[in-house]
Amino acid sequence: MKIQKSFVLLLITYFLTHFSAFAQCAMCRASLENSMSNGDNLIRGINYGIIYLASAPYLAIVVVIYFWYKNSKKNQKNYVQHIETTSHLSGKMPTL
Repeated sequence: MKIQKSFVLLLITYFLTHFSAFAQCAMCRASLENSMSNGDNLIRGINYGIIYLASAPYLAIVVVIYFWYKNSKKNQKNYVQHIETTSHLSGKMPTL
């Protein structure tokens, strides 16, 4: 039941944000059509802006994954050191 509520909420959110995205796309299209008719080189700037804005979330994901991986390796090393320390005290090797 909880999954169904989450799915319905996700669908509602998708449809509410989906329509507003069309308005932005139409504005960009109108701006580009006007710049092409005037002979401006705005298209290259728009494309660079799109690439810049699209790369930011991917860069954030890569940074989060890097720090997560670094932290998990550090925790694993600390765990192994803890196991080695406690195994010397008890005289037997614990099972993992």
